[in-house]
Amino acid sequence: MKSIFLLGVALFTMIGAQAQIDPVDQNGLAIGGYDVVAYFSGAAQKGNKSYMAKHDGATYYFASKANRDAFTKAPSNYLPQFDGYCAWGVAAKDTKFPINPETYTVIDGKLYLFFNGPFNGEVFNTYEDWAQRTTELKKAAHAKWPKVKNSK
Repeated sequence: MKSIFLLGVALFTMIGAQAQIDPVDQNGLAIGGYDVVAYFSGAAQKGNKSYMAKHDGATYYFASKANRDAFTKAPSNYLPQFDGYCAWGVAAKDTKFPINPETYTVIDGKLYLFFNGPFNGEVFNTYEDWAQRTTELKKAAHAKWPKVKNSK
């Protein structure tokens, strides 16, 4: 019985880690509650409600008061590119894909988030292609974003 429970916990953890989210959910929570400042220190880290800030109608959580304060002083330094949508989706598919907040990169001081999870019965990690073609895809994403941003 214990092994069945542990298997269930492991499966739940794997599924949860691959969950795709909208950049801002229906309750206004941004990036699934992940701390956008922490990414710049090399960590995808959940924030805490105790350290919250609002920006452009979205609620952001932070892991520390220092991170919250850094964000409130200069939000544009920490906000993800493409309003938090999958950078690869904008570049390669001209569309807005949800993201896995644990799949990201920081390039030239800018945060890029990616889809990484189940798709058509298999795990699809868009960061893998992005990493192989970063220069090309980054340029394409920035060029396409104004049109994609206004799409449904």
